[in-house]
Amino acid sequence: MIGAGAGAGVGWQPRSRHLSAWVVLVALHSFGVGTFLLFATEWGARFGGFGGVSPLFFARQAGIFHFVIATAYLVERFVHGGVVILLLAKATAVVFLLAMWALGVNAWSIPLSAAADAAMGVATVLLVRREASTLA
Repeated sequence: MIGAGAGAGVGWQPRSRHLSAWVVLVALHSFGVGTFLLFATEWGARFGGFGGVSPLFFARQAGIFHFVIATAYLVERFVHGGVVILLLAKATAVVFLLAMWALGVNAWSIPLSAAADAAMGVATVLLVRREASTLA
């Protein structure tokens, strides 16, 4: 099940170790992106194909956002048993990234990031289906 529903965090519920491990990996990826955005802002922007970033505040704010969203993935999975926040974030990221690319932002990292976020979302859905069939 994608969202475990009301009261899902109450009591023991069997969960797929594969899906839980996957959520941890996706969260680690988001923590990594957040770390680069927050602490290596200028280098990360240049590396990603954006050139200089000014002011640095908004790129660093995106780093903090990545920390918050990664933590939300973990809390939702391990407290409530769901992955709705992860799927919503990945779908939103794909739409945003593709829209920016279509509007002419030509950094090489944009289509790669869109593909990676799409792949993470698809893999999550596949693992959710596997979990649902195993626990049914």
